[in-house]
Amino acid sequence: MNIDTDIESAIRIPGTSAHFLEPSGPGTEGAGRLRYLAGGTGAPLILLHTVRTQAEHFRHLIPLVQQQYTVYALDLPGMGYSQIVPGASYQEPATRAAVKRLLTELDLNDVTLLGESMGAVLALTTAADLPDRVRRVVAVNAYDYPGGIARSSLLARLIITGVLAPGVGPNIAAVEPKRVMRAVLRGGLGDPGALREDYLDELLKVGRRPGYPTVARAVYGNLPSLIAARSRYREVTAPIHLIYGEKDWSRPSDRQANRELLSDADYTQVQGAGHFIALERPDVPAAALNATA
Repeated sequence: MNIDTDIESAIRIPGTSAHFLEPSGPGTEGAGRLRYLAGGTGAPLILLHTVRTQAEHFRHLIPLVQQQYTVYALDLPGMGYSQIVPGASYQEPATRAAVKRLLTELDLNDVTLLGESMGAVLALTTAADLPDRVRRVVAVNAYDYPGGIARSSLLARLIITGVLAPGVGPNIAAVEPKRVMRAVLRGGLGDPGALREDYLDELLKVGRRPGYPTVARAVYGNLPSLIAARSRYREVTAPIHLIYGEKDWSRPSDRQANRELLSDADYTQVQGAGHFIALERPDVPAAALNATA
C-alpha cells in the first residue's frame, strides 16, 4: 500500500517509492505497520538503519546500488514512519521480528542484508534465523559493545544518560533542540559536513510524532540486548563482510573481537570515517555490494 501523503518524508530518493506492510501473518498480533522504501532491479537488498534514524539514512547509498539490486529500506518499528505501538518492545529480538516480517511476508529470497550500527546487529541475527532466505550480510559498524553513542562525545554521554534517567528521562527525550541534535550526530562522522540540513530537519520532524520520545528512550535503552545478540553471530551461514570506520565509536578491541568471532568474514576499515558510513562514505558499502551482485 502506498504511503499516505500526510506522513510522507520530505526527502525523495529517485527510483524509489514508499509503502506500508500491514501486520497480517501468524504471530503479528499487536505488531505495528511497517513503512519501507522500495525500488531498483535485481536480487533483493534489505537496508537496516541506525539508532534514531530511518530509511532515508541510505539516501546516498541507494542510487549507487539500485541498478544491481531491488532495494528495500525499512523503517524499523516505531522509527521513521513505521507505526508507534504503545507498550511495544524495542529489544533486539522484537525488532528482529519486524525485519523477518519484511522478508517472509514479501516472500523475498536470495536476500542480501546490509545494516549499519543497530541495523548491522539485526542483519546478522536475521541471517541466523533465516538461513534459507539470506545470501549475504554486510555489517557496517555493528553496535554491539558497551557505551555505544555515549562514546561519541561528552554532550552525547550527558544526553543519553539524561534520556535513560528514571523520572526525568521522558521529558528529556521529548526535547531535541536542533543544535544539540546536530552536534550529537556530527559526533558520529569523520566529516561533519556529511550531515545535511534537510536530513537533520527530517529526523527532527519524525521526533515530533506523538509517542516518539518513548520509542527513542526505549531504543537507547536496548543496548544490552544488542550486546547479547552477539551470541547469535556464529550461527550465520551466509558470507559476511564487516565494515568499520576508522573513527567509529567501537574501539579496536571491539572490532578485533568480532574479527575473531567471525574469522571467515571479509573485513574493511574505512580511513577517516566515523559511525555513519552511509552518510559520508556510501561508496564503500556500495562497492562491497556491487562486487557480489
